[in-house]
Amino acid sequence: MRRGRSPFERVGRREYGYNIRQVDDFLTEARAYYNDPDQDADPITSKTVRSMAFDPAKGGYEAQAVDAALDRLEDVFAQRERDQLIQEKGEEAWLSAIGRMSTVLRARLHRPHGERFRRPSARKAFSYNVRDVDALCDELLGYFEQDQPLSVDVIRRAVFREARGRSGYEENQVDAFLDRVVELMASID
Repeated sequence: MRRGRSPFERVGRREYGYNIRQVDDFLTEARAYYNDPDQDADPITSKTVRSMAFDPAKGGYEAQAVDAALDRLEDVFAQRERDQLIQEKGEEAWLSAIGRMSTVLRARLHRPHGERFRRPSARKAFSYNVRDVDALCDELLGYFEQDQPLSVDVIRRAVFREARGRSGYEENQVDAFLDRVVELMASID
């Protein structure tokens, strides 16, 4: 249900979506920075877009539509960052940067199943199901080393079953790793 000139569908009045003002403000700021990166405002990067979070609000924007727009925006910023690096330092510098990042990521992917990430130290801490995470890591190995197709959106939308404590992988470490994977895939594609 569209209301007025909203850029996104909104959820019902009693449902929760993303805070409209926060989304609109961020997108306005991102558009202004993209159009004039030399302004005095804080720089907006693909990482800024990837880590953006909005408060829930009744009657807010539909989350999936906003997330899809942020994914496209992140890709645009990543492309520009890649082009800028190539323009300033040459294609070899870009290839070297992605090569270094790829080497670090692949080293973790080559660890044995069940040993790719830390286990939480707290017994009842929420963690990610080891098998789910390892399955995604296997897909990533296929992408990086055997040219198997894999969309960056699969990584962005990855969901793992819940585990508790040491029976799972530490969520923060897995999330940080996947952020780096998204960064690399977005700069390559």
